[in-house]
Amino acid sequence: MVDSLTESRGADSVPGIPREPAGEIGGAEAAAPLRLTLLGPLRAFRDGLPLELGPLKQRLVLAVLLTRPNTPVSLEELTDAVWPDDPPRTARKNLQVYVSTLRRVLDPDDLGRLRHGPGGYVLHLTPQECDTLRFDELARHGDAEMRAGASSRAARTYRQALDLWRHDPFSDLVARADVLRAAVERRHARRLAVYEAWAEAQLEIGDPGPVADTVDEMVSRHPLRERLRAVQLIALHQVGRRTEALAAYDDCRQLLSRELGLEPGAALQSAYRSLLVDLAPPRPRGAPTGSRLLPPDLADFTGRTQELDAVSAQLATEGGPPVLVTGAAGAGKTAFAVHVAHRLAARYPDGVVATRLCAEDGSPRPWASVLAELARSLGCTERLPAGREEAATVWRSWLSGRRILLLLDDAPDAAALGPLLPPSGTTAALVTSRSRLPCLESAHRVELPPLSSEEALDLLGGIIGRPRLTAEHAAAARVAAATGHLPFALRAAGNRLSVLRHMPLGQYADRLEHPLEALDELASGGLGVRARLAGAWARLPAPARDSLNALAALPGSSFTLPAAARALGRDGRDAQRALEELIDVGVLPPPSPPEVTAHLAALPDAVRYELPWLTLLFAREQAAVPGDRC
Repeated sequence: MVDSLTESRGADSVPGIPREPAGEIGGAEAAAPLRLTLLGPLRAFRDGLPLELGPLKQRLVLAVLLTRPNTPVSLEELTDAVWPDDPPRTARKNLQVYVSTLRRVLDPDDLGRLRHGPGGYVLHLTPQECDTLRFDELARHGDAEMRAGASSRAARTYRQALDLWRHDPFSDLVARADVLRAAVERRHARRLAVYEAWAEAQLEIGDPGPVADTVDEMVSRHPLRERLRAVQLIALHQVGRRTEALAAYDDCRQLLSRELGLEPGAALQSAYRSLLVDLAPPRPRGAPTGSRLLPPDLADFTGRTQELDAVSAQLATEGGPPVLVTGAAGAGKTAFAVHVAHRLAARYPDGVVATRLCAEDGSPRPWASVLAELARSLGCTERLPAGREEAATVWRSWLSGRRILLLLDDAPDAAALGPLLPPSGTTAALVTSRSRLPCLESAHRVELPPLSSEEALDLLGGIIGRPRLTAEHAAAARVAAATGHLPFALRAAGNRLSVLRHMPLGQYADRLEHPLEALDELASGGLGVRARLAGAWARLPAPARDSLNALAALPGSSFTLPAAARALGRDGRDAQRALEELIDVGVLPPPSPPEVTAHLAALPDAVRYELPWLTLLFAREQAAVPGDRC
């Protein structure tokens, strides 16, 4: 569908927003020898002149490669896109011809722009050469400027990103391949998030007019998006269109009730209350009035979009259960939770406070010490009784009616949370734990998997430098894979490579892929993967450590239940219980459910477990030394 925000205005992607001069950020809009535009019909230009991209199937191949620039796309994916129903026997040869032709068109100087490697074909592009990459780059700049408090610069940067949109992505090809339809949906979701960020920045700097002029069309596309509805109410109110704002809230309330059976969330209700009393609406971004005691947010926090949206939506529900974030050691649970807390701080004007539930040596902190620290941080002057239940009652009574976010980091077990969790109401709790805490029955659970390949390379490139990553892209992908795509290990590798600037990435990848060298290489300054794994190891119950020691004898990280039973020296049922214990304590990810068939019960090899590679290496080290080294 043609984007109604752009179709009548040519190059202006959002009505009412003047376009920025090109090249504001680092001159990034200067003309590049090669330029591909995806935000509309697929087009390519060299030195400003259009390039002939060939017949339909050849353009489909290019479009699929452009859905994941700088990332391998397999022959199977290309075949499915070009021939979704019945590929000919010559499909592989035909694809090679298409790619060869595209290589001559896009890379006449044979600079290695379109390469074939172990994972498939990779099309290497920079943000100056591809409008979607430029859009993402500008969006990241805008996010960083908002975190730095530079709302005016952020608004201009977000606007530059939105101005890149001319039309629906791949508008001439999207109907022909499912992979393109999925890519377009992701692009629209990203555009919506950037529009919302731009609108919030505009309101932050006191310029609601452009938001009020454009938001209705965005709302017509996303009527159930509460973040968008909140900026709609605030913008309409601030420009004096109070009656329209009241009607917009009522429309959203009825729609949420009818479609989802839900009431509007806290942010939307707050804007509505301000509207009723004719007060200036609260700023969607800004510091809360109560205590805000959080660790610094990571300036280069990367990925986790789906998990961030899930946690934000859950915390927006008043009276909801605590949100529990789990994941393997090094998955970035604490960094994720801190990022969420910073992101949502404006929702909690009475305070946002983080505390650790374990000491540096991994031992659980006494509940009374943690509770006293929280009370002091939030200005609670109530006397807390010595008894656990009595103190918890006083604490919950004080929290009642206050809008506070508690970040309870590194919970050792459900019992440690008992006296700390708030009552059902306006105070929310965000909990992280290495264990899955099966006894915490009411929690909303979010598991942090490893980063995707694209996210891992994005994080690594931000640390070692984009040009270096682009120049040795295949080797960088090996480095990322050797870390298991875990953020902590990726940062350790990136910091080490930042020091060893003379070292080719391929040489460092060789070291990481060597089982006896990997953990030695993943240490730089205060970041040590072995130390992090040792801390997790020391907190494991003895039976879990024994099971890991036994599994260390397996030849690889992927195994079946029968293979585990042989390594553990147990029958199938006891081996399954041992693996389930490792899942409960957060060492072993749950296996992906296999396709259900009538013969599944007779196929124990159908379920495969995957022990994180670095955890396996550490377990082998422990198994090689009598007793527990840690």
